[in-house]
Amino acid sequence: MAGCLLVMGVAAFAFSGQKPYRDLQASDILSATVRLTPPDKTIQVTEIEELVACLNEVVIYNQDPSYTEYAGQAAVFTLTMSDGSREEIVAYNPFVVINGIGYRTKYEPCEKLNRYANRLLEQAK
Repeated sequence: MAGCLLVMGVAAFAFSGQKPYRDLQASDILSATVRLTPPDKTIQVTEIEELVACLNEVVIYNQDPSYTEYAGQAAVFTLTMSDGSREEIVAYNPFVVINGIGYRTKYEPCEKLNRYANRLLEQAK
């Protein structure tokens, strides 16, 4: 019985997901860039609040290294944090890669992050 409850608890955690950036605030970030590949263009993010709002919604599930087998556009956000650390977040639906570790992600928030990056690219033209 205890084993069954443990399995159910682990399954519930795996399918409920986590929001790794739910507590992130704009004041936590000194600067941010986004590189879109393709077309291999890097843009300075000036509206940190909007980026943070998108990141607050990102939901990750289990680790999944199979993102390396996918082809498509990646939006690579590099954040320089106020404590001097750096975060690299890659929106690569159906994955989010955080500091080199790939996770399955909830589709809509990841797609919103990718659309945001593409909108920045269009504005930079």
